Amino acid sequence: MMETKRLYDEDSYIKEFDATVISSEKEGKYFKTVLDKTAFFPEAGGQPCDNGTINGLEVKDVQIKDGIIYHFLEKGLENGQKINGVINFERRFSFMQNHSGEHIVSGVINSLYGFQNVGFHLNEEVATLDFDGILDRNDLDKIENVANRKIWENNKVIAYYPTKEELKNLKFRQKKEIDGNIRIVNILNTDICACCAPHVKNTGEIGLIKLLSFEKMRGGTRIYMKCGNLALADYQNKLLNITEIQNLLSSKAEDTAKAVNLLYEKLNEQKQKNINLNKRLMEFMVGNASADENLFLVSDFEMKDLQMFSDMLYKKHKATKTVLSKKDNNTYLFAICGEDTDAKKVFLKLKENLDVNGGGRNGMLSGIINADYKEIKGVI
Repeated sequence: MMETKRLYDEDSYIKEFDATVISSEKEGKYFKTVLDKTAFFPEAGGQPCDNGTINGLEVKDVQIKDGIIYHFLEKGLENGQKINGVINFERRFSFMQNHSGEHIVSGVINSLYGFQNVGFHLNEEVATLDFDGILDRNDLDKIENVANRKIWENNKVIAYYPTKEELKNLKFRQKKEIDGNIRIVNILNTDICACCAPHVKNTGEIGLIKLLSFEKMRGGTRIYMKCGNLALADYQNKLLNITEIQNLLSSKAEDTAKAVNLLYEKLNEQKQKNINLNKRLMEFMVGNASADENLFLVSDFEMKDLQMFSDMLYKKHKATKTVLSKKDNNTYLFAICGEDTDAKKVFLKLKENLDVNGGGRNGMLSGIINADYKEIKGVI
């Protein structure tokens, strides 16, 4: 079978095309369909495949092997049948913006720091770029500024297949060795890279490059990036959130972080007050607890407080104590504190007779009991 003609190589802006079915065979739950030509980009180079329709049938997947592009459809087509393909171009264009943006960022990083791009992945939400050197936030700010200036220059993006002779004298980036013809994407005055994916024609179409965050990865750096429509949507979402926060805090936009930090400090102060009040309450409750009681029911205690209270009871009375805190109907948090052997006996007895999840060690066991209070009291 001859290689599929790749219309996206000739024009990445093709939204609709006509073609002829070469074959359509059932494979698993889908029909693996080959056309004489296609504008559907297959999954490759860290980028997902295009989606859209062929004769109204949803294209579930697109893969390439040995130059042949396979479209996976829910129904089969007749050999020789004429078809009409329609690309989901809004999604395709977003990929073009982000993949072209990746080339700019990779080219800038290579020129500024000498690092190589060793990995790239793109989806509908974000792009990740992996480099073989360490970068920090200050570096990313510098890279982002330079990369966006490259966008504003509106440089041409030229994709082509050079001859073998041209290739010999061409200096370009590539992540791995490529068999067969090598397609070059040249972003003028910025970057030259081997790449099979569709790209924009001019850098101005990318609109914006935003480097969101980064992390160290295997001795290098992974950068999270959004370009174009994704970057705009991200900014709009963050603006919506920060506007809501500033309204709640009655602060100016430029003072939002300061207002949140102040609120955080006040919250920590209140938490400490609550901890001190809880401790005083527990001390009062322990002082009034009967030494003969082995089961105690308290209200609205979280697990940490429950464990602290049972420990205080044990230390005062030198006997194993079980404390319950009701969560909802027939569901209780529990904490058992005592000598390790005795505490385990109480825990195992509860576990044998009731629906209990939990565990522990060194004389402190805790978890959840799903049972009626009378049932729990009957076991203990």
